[in-house]
Amino acid sequence: MHRFRRLLLMLPVLAVVSCIRNDIPYPVVVLEILGVEGEGFTCEAADIDTKNRIVTLRLDEPTDISRVRIDSIAVTEGATASVPLSGEFDLRAAQPVVLSLYQDYNWMIHAKQEIARAFAVEGQIGAAEFNTELRTARVYVPMGTDLSAIRVTELKLGPEGVTTMTPTAEELTSFETYRTVDIRYHDFEERWILGVVHTDVKVEMTGADAWTKLIWLSAQGRPGTALGFRYRVQGDEEWSEVPAEKVEVEGGTFRACLSGVEPLTTYEVVAYSDEELSVVRTVTTGAEEPLTNGGFEEWCTEEGIVYPGLSRAGAFWGTGNTGAAVAKTTLTDKTDDVRPGSTGKYAAKLESKLAGIAGVGRLAAGNLFVGRYVATRGTNGIVGFGRPFTMRPTALKGWVKYQCGEITDVGATQPPGVTVSKGDPDKGIIYFALGTWTKEEYGVCEQEEGDKLVGTDEVPICIDTRDKNTFFNPDGPAVVAYGEMVFDQSVEEWQEVTIKLDYRATDIVPTHIVLVCSASRYGDYYTGSRNSILWVDDFELIYDE
Repeated sequence: MHRFRRLLLMLPVLAVVSCIRNDIPYPVVVLEILGVEGEGFTCEAADIDTKNRIVTLRLDEPTDISRVRIDSIAVTEGATASVPLSGEFDLRAAQPVVLSLYQDYNWMIHAKQEIARAFAVEGQIGAAEFNTELRTARVYVPMGTDLSAIRVTELKLGPEGVTTMTPTAEELTSFETYRTVDIRYHDFEERWILGVVHTDVKVEMTGADAWTKLIWLSAQGRPGTALGFRYRVQGDEEWSEVPAEKVEVEGGTFRACLSGVEPLTTYEVVAYSDEELSVVRTVTTGAEEPLTNGGFEEWCTEEGIVYPGLSRAGAFWGTGNTGAAVAKTTLTDKTDDVRPGSTGKYAAKLESKLAGIAGVGRLAAGNLFVGRYVATRGTNGIVGFGRPFTMRPTALKGWVKYQCGEITDVGATQPPGVTVSKGDPDKGIIYFALGTWTKEEYGVCEQEEGDKLVGTDEVPICIDTRDKNTFFNPDGPAVVAYGEMVFDQSVEEWQEVTIKLDYRATDIVPTHIVLVCSASRYGDYYTGSRNSILWVDDFELIYDE
């Protein structure tokens, strides 16, 4: 009886226990591939796309894509992987990798391998045309050339050093019809079709791209002849010669950068091969557009916040001052400490500080950027990069000073491929880019509730400090040109600097400009020194060589 009573008394307890649920959520730990090391390839920080979770291995030309040797794959601490983190991998198809801890993250490792191919014959016009999908190559020769007696001067269809060809280049002499060549490398076999075709074109202009004070010219003609360009202002009678030292010749192709031309002027250009002339091209150079408020003379204060412009709404530049204002802090302000010889009254002073209350908060980098501050989310900021700009300058010139402090704050996340510790010297940075960014692709803020489109046609790029996948990528596909200067030690006196732009292509017209100055290079990661200060003054866009 007593035993039965005890059981009855326990029943409610058991019922309560059975109803208890484990509602404690697992922590969210984002799992990433941090790096890949091995033989026959490179994998830089820019090759790790954390947004789409894709890692790209750039294979050396001789590397066997079906047997890529990986020594190690570094992943987030604690993560387990669905595949071995070292060994031999067949990367003809992308390799899926699932990283697991509390959640699963699906990654892909894929390979890119560029093979330099060449096909050249004696007396050809221009460069060979390749179709790698159909495995065809074709060259052109002048009308009247005997196709039964062609001399192949160069033939490379596969990876350097590991490819055999049948027949060999020396055995290929007759091209009265298309010829086939079988190549073999590693365990791969391919059949290529080669053709030599008559053309009545002796010299052809293939490109004439006018910037502001430069014109980029390209053409193709007969190898071994005098190749070059001439130009004149439209309406003039006399032609001028592009100096021979400026003409780069490679086989039958040749190119030149014509400098010394005037903005907003129409020119006629022509290519020649000996006495043969191409069709005349007409091009017009662009305007010499200055950088808005590049002297940093325009400032205003609205509702206690400092803006680098005559008004908040009309400012070309943005800063983090709006976010720092919550902590009653100003990061970027005007200063009367101007560069030597300046005709202006002000320069810009960028100070990295703790943006917090009673010593609690996060490091905020002193910053200045072309764009606008969008919003504050907790202790995080959302900013917009870019302004409309269609000109193509060659460089940025300006004046700087820098006070390099020791790292006082390190964020929870390290920059890709970089380890930063307290006590290390901080770094300032100025970077400059032109590109074709659109709000639809680069202005989406994934962590926003409701409308996630933060970018606009005028300011297309969203940078959300909550999401490192939004941080500016100088190797992104929309970047047309990029240049940067990093300051890893103090510059105690005003110094004039020039940041040259590296263009990915000369014939793409940008839509926007991005220009960022920061007293702490890794401020996006809340990493830097509270003692770092960057001064900038009299920025100027350069349009000639």
